[in-house]
Amino acid sequence: MTIWVGIDPGSVSGAVAGLYDNGDYLDSFEIIHQDKHVLPMVLKNMILRLIDPKEGGEICCELVHSMPNQGVASTFQFGRAVGVITAVCELSRYPFHLVSPVKWKKHYHLSSDKGEALDMARMLWPEAKLTLKKHIGRAEALLIAEYWRTQVKGLENAKTPSK
Repeated sequence: MTIWVGIDPGSVSGAVAGLYDNGDYLDSFEIIHQDKHVLPMVLKNMILRLIDPKEGGEICCELVHSMPNQGVASTFQFGRAVGVITAVCELSRYPFHLVSPVKWKKHYHLSSDKGEALDMARMLWPEAKLTLKKHIGRAEALLIAEYWRTQVKGLENAKTPSK
């Protein structure tokens, strides 16, 4: 049985989520940071808490880039966070993959409106307790994990509701 981990990276708003092999909700949480710096050992332990070494896992992270009109300091901070997150995932020794937001959002027929992703994740995993607007990172991490699970397993829209 494989555990599917999705990551929505961010310097202060990133999140990690895990799904069981059948697509059921396992857990989700925000990435812990201190003074806007991701804590690598804490992130490593959070990921390893999701994946039972006897079972194995796959990690899929959103492939992000700098955005226009961002300041130099915030762009550097974001890039540093993404670098730490990527390094921790690579060093976990589990298969690590990147997916663009365009690709996984297209799979779910989502626009750039983050509220849509939150609503969909709430519908697919009601037990996830995505009650606050700030849980968008967790919601997107869940959708990324499910997207990757369907790609690897060759499933056609396994948890995707029809639109």
